[in-house]
Parts: sequence; structure tokens; C-alpha cells
Amino acid sequence: MAALSKVLPGRPYPLGAVWDGAGVNFALFSAHADSVCLCFFDSPDADIESRVVELTECTDQVWHAYVPGVRPGQIYGYRVHGPYRPFEGHRFNPEKVLFDPYARALGRGLQWDDSLFGFPATNGLPAAPEAVNTIDPRDSAPFAPLAAVADGSFEWGDDKSPQTPWPDTVIYELHPKGFTQLHPDVPPELRGTYRGLASAPAIEHFRKLGVTAVELLPVHLHAEEAHLTKLGLKNYWGYNTLGFFTPQPSYAADQSPEGPLREFKEMVRGLHAAGLEVLLDVVYNHTCEGNERGPTVCWRGIDNASYYRLQKNLSRNVNFTGVGNTVDTRHPRALQMILDSLRYWVEEMHVDGFRFDLCSALGRESDAFDPGSGFFDAIFQDPVLSRAKMIAEPWDIDPSGYRVGGYPTGWSEWNGKFRDDVRQYWRGDDFRLGPLATRFSGSSDHYGHSGRGPRSSVNLITAHDGFTLHDLVSYERKRNIANGEHNRDGESHNNSRNYGVEGPTDDPKINALRERQKRNLLATLLLSAGTPMLTAGDELGRTQLGNNNAYCQDNEISWLDWSLDETKRELVEFTRVLLELRRTQPALRRKQFFNGGPSTMPGLKDIAWYSDSGHEMRDDEWRQPDRLWIGILIGPTEAEGDPLLFLLNASALDLDFRLPPASLGGHWEVLFDTNTQLAAQRNSVVGAHYDLQPHSFVALRLVVDLGDGK
Repeated sequence: MAALSKVLPGRPYPLGAVWDGAGVNFALFSAHADSVCLCFFDSPDADIESRVVELTECTDQVWHAYVPGVRPGQIYGYRVHGPYRPFEGHRFNPEKVLFDPYARALGRGLQWDDSLFGFPATNGLPAAPEAVNTIDPRDSAPFAPLAAVADGSFEWGDDKSPQTPWPDTVIYELHPKGFTQLHPDVPPELRGTYRGLASAPAIEHFRKLGVTAVELLPVHLHAEEAHLTKLGLKNYWGYNTLGFFTPQPSYAADQSPEGPLREFKEMVRGLHAAGLEVLLDVVYNHTCEGNERGPTVCWRGIDNASYYRLQKNLSRNVNFTGVGNTVDTRHPRALQMILDSLRYWVEEMHVDGFRFDLCSALGRESDAFDPGSGFFDAIFQDPVLSRAKMIAEPWDIDPSGYRVGGYPTGWSEWNGKFRDDVRQYWRGDDFRLGPLATRFSGSSDHYGHSGRGPRSSVNLITAHDGFTLHDLVSYERKRNIANGEHNRDGESHNNSRNYGVEGPTDDPKINALRERQKRNLLATLLLSAGTPMLTAGDELGRTQLGNNNAYCQDNEISWLDWSLDETKRELVEFTRVLLELRRTQPALRRKQFFNGGPSTMPGLKDIAWYSDSGHEMRDDEWRQPDRLWIGILIGPTEAEGDPLLFLLNASALDLDFRLPPASLGGHWEVLFDTNTQLAAQRNSVVGAHYDLQPHSFVALRLVVDLGDGK
């Protein structure tokens, strides 16, 4: 470590470690600490700090100092002195070295050891029933995660966000490692890395499909859980945050402290240059420290009572997240940390938006969810964040947190109702025609208020959590034994169907039906009003062999398999055709909800619903429990658009569907039929009737003038 000059008072803002070219300003919030010590380590292998600087200055509950001579790469942590009185909410223990909540880079990762716990622990558990209320004297310095001072400078050049309008947005959810880990055309040294996501083969796939935004599973620094480490598993998804400002180093080829920062920025710059937005799946609702029986590695030892929601007796955490703790967004400093982190990723890392894991936990005032909470108000008025794309997972683990459609203006939401209703419709459940129609037309029942529009509904059939599209039509029971929890983890209510055999089969009829159902589900997802989200690999026929909770499977179960046979290639091409249709037909990218009013073509409504008898649906037909077929006629909204007719049949019946009359002397032309091969039926002309096969989705367009080149 370079020789250090006299420590100066420094300043309380910004929080974290900020290098100015001559030294570093360190600032750490703690409202209840008695004193704070900054600890410098000479290397990641050091068992003890080489120098300690006491932060004697405290301004507005922020402890700070300026240390001349410190440079980027310096490894550091904190020891925070204060009371260990759990029943008052305080768990200070100066024997525990703590990670800087505002760290930009990782100096050393967490290594599991019983000394990481603030109380006496044996094998990660309290040594006695009341041990959690007793302070532990062991020094955690050899095992604690450490931060590193970062420079963070980067030449962005002419990087510019694509700023894709919401109606044109198509989200592609992927894992930053799993997407390229097995890709044969990505250079081996880039597979599974940030740079791999911006490589030519990856970008070629994104652009070929026609997606406009990649949504990355968590890239914030996360810690491995002790129980997974014992099982030889890893937290593959990363929903276990240790650093809200630190990019996960394992996704970088360069493991130096600055490597992940630089490579993440290179990735964003490359994706932007290809016209793709970058969205981050972020986990601000909880941290890696778990409940009151968890380790003391950061916030718990810095100021437990300020950062976490606590129960009335203050010795236990409130758990709206299912992982033991809940970040207390009611506290101004906890809320500040979240907002500072979000702004950092927008301003310094150039990301375009966020998807908030278990977002309802962030919007709870007292114990209830409040769309007017301080969290939402702060984002709404923020000049930076109010311009970013904001997507909520609109629930947490408490039933009162399920708030689909209940978020404020400006937010979009994962529409769990869309997922469930569409799955149930194509599975053939009774009374599903009405819900299917509502979801297909944008879910105005949930979002048609307070100025919200169809874009507020992020439509999904699958996500990282749950069955893949292939498994959704191949399994009726989860198969999660590999997760080490005796198949108790993961959702048991999946609205799936195997069509005769559980899992893989050589039966050609079953396989053909499964492929047709995958096409049906994709067509419904990508042509419905709203913002579609496609899960990476669904277009490749990816399977997890029935595992619907592969959060700890950092292996071939989760990684995308790029070895494509003819069936998988056809599915990729079908997905591309669907997104091309969406991109070229303005009526499929609506800004406002359908209202049954006139379209831009005389005689056609913006949307109309047809029976197989050729007339508009009657009330009694909507109420028939086993009616699972419908025609959806969508009128154009702009001059270049075409009238579109979608025929959906989730039943086992072969229907002679009488088409709505083709007006203005035109005729109906087939765009696709999921019952037949794509190349065999595109652009074929049909008459007044259509043979609508069981379990099929047909798209037609009205061609008015054959001589106009359409």
C-alpha cells in the first residue's frame, strides 16, 4: 500500500469511496454507531488489516474522512462500534469486518465461516437457542467480503440509448452467463461473460428475432448461500445481493477490481450500437444477510435498525420477501441507497431501465402496500429515473402484496393474470374464452385507469422462474430433486399439460401436439396488446427436464443449448415471423386500449369478436363453459396497416369457421397456421370458410388490392 499522508476530515457526500486523483473520500452512513473504523488490507489473501483509520468526523449521521494517497485497487472494509442489543434492534459487532454498501468494485469475495455471524454460531447455526442475542468475539477479517476503490473511468464515445418507445418494445429475458455459455460461435474466452452478450453471434440472434431490449437477470454482486455451498451448488440466478453498486465479477473475463466495471460498460455500448436497450432485473427488496440468524457482513453490522424492517420486539426481521429480511424503504437512508444505486446504473453504466423483483415489498408503508408510497413518489419526481423504463414484479410473498394492475402511472408490470389465463385457455380449461379475450386485447380491466395504457401490461407466458415453454407442454409435475430440497421448492400450480406422457417421448403425435401448443402460446404472447417478454431459449425449445426452480443449477440444466435440429430451427423462424408481423402492423403495437370504435378502414371496428358461424359473438356464446374458439378481427390504426383476423381454437374440435366477409373487394390471405408448416401455407388465399384444426392459431390479413404490391 502506498504511503499515506495525514487523514483529512473529508465530506459526507457522496457516500462510498470516491477517488479524485490524489486520494479517496470515504463516507458511511450509520445513525446508531458509536464509532467507525476504516480498515485497509494489503491483498485479497490478507487475514488482517494493515492500517486502521478512525472516522472521527460525523455529519448528519454520515461518518467520513479523506485519505490522501489511496488509489484505485485499494482493498478495504469497515468495523463499526456500537451496542449489541438485539431487542433494541442493534447488532453492532466490531469484530466483524463489513462490506461498503456503496462499493463500486469487489476486492475479495465472501468465504463462508462461522466467524461471519455476529453471534456464536456452529456450522452456520446458533450455537444455542438464545445465542443470537449474545455477541460473538471471533474476528471475521480472514473471511469477510471486502470492497475495492474503483476509478470507473471509461470512454463511452458516441454511445446513446436507443430509447425504444414502449409500444415498440419487445423484451428478451436472459441470464448473463447461461445465454452464451454453450454458444459454439462465441469465442471460448467470451462465453458466459458480459462481453459475450455483445459479441457478434449474440447480437445476430437478438436482431434476427426482432427483440428490442435484453433484460438481464441480476448483475449486482451477490453472495452464495451457505447451504448451497455445502451441497456443491451455486446461486445461479443471483437474487441474493451483497452490493447494489457492484457488477457481479464472475461474468467478466477480467477478474481485477476494475475488470467487471469496464466489461459491463463495453457490453452496454455494444448492445446500444446494435439498437438494443439494456434492462436490469434488480433485487432491492432484501439482501444476502437473511433473517436475524443470518451473517453480519454489511448492513446488519452498519445499522441494522435503519436498513431493515423489524418486528415489534425489534429482535426479529420482518419477512415480506421469503428470504428472511426486508429492506426498509420507509427509512430515508435506505431509500436513498436504492435511489443512488438506480441513478448510478443509469448515469454511470448507461442502462435503460429496471425490472424490480418482488416490488410490492418496496412499496409498503406501515405493513400495507401503497401505490403512493415514498418509494414510488421518489422515482416519479426524479429527473433521471423518471425517464427510465420501470417494470414491477407486482407481488411479494404476502397475499396482500399481489397487486397486478395496482401500480402507479409510469410503471409497467409483469402481468401474472396474462400468464395464468393464457396457459389455462390453451390447456383447454372451461370458462377461459372471456379471460383470454381480455388478456389478448391488453388487460384493460387491470390497466385501463389513471392514464395507463396497454404498455403497462408486460405480457409473459414463461420467465426464468418456472417451467420453460417446452416443459410447460411436457410436464405436469415439477422435478426439482437436483436442487437438494426434496422437491419441496418451486411452484406446484403450473397450469401445464403433458398431453399423454410425462417428459420426453418418442410418440410422434404427442410431440407434434406439443410443438403446435408452443407455437400457439408464442403467437398469443407476441401478438397480444401490451409489452411482450420472451424468455431466452423458449424459441430454441429449451428444456430444464421439468425443473421449475433452477435457481441453483449453474450447469447444462440452465444454460441455453444451441445445437438445433430442424424442429428447433422452425420454432426460431416462427418466432421471428411473429415479431416481424408485430413490427410491421401498427395495430399490434397499440398506445391506447381497444374500444370497439371505428378503425381507419371504413366499416371495420378497431376490434371485433367473431363466432365460428360468422357473426359477432353473442352474450350467450361468451358464457358457454366449453367454447374455446374465437375469431378476432383487428382493424388498422394507420394507413400502412392491414386488417388482421386471428382464429384461435384451444379445443379438440375440427371447426368449419365461417370468416367475416372480406370488404372492399378484398380477400383473406393466410400469414400462418400453427397446425401446418410455415413455408407450406404463407400467403395462401382462402375463401369464405376456413378449416380450423384443433389446438391451432391462424393469422390472416385482408388484401384489398392485389395490384398494390401487398
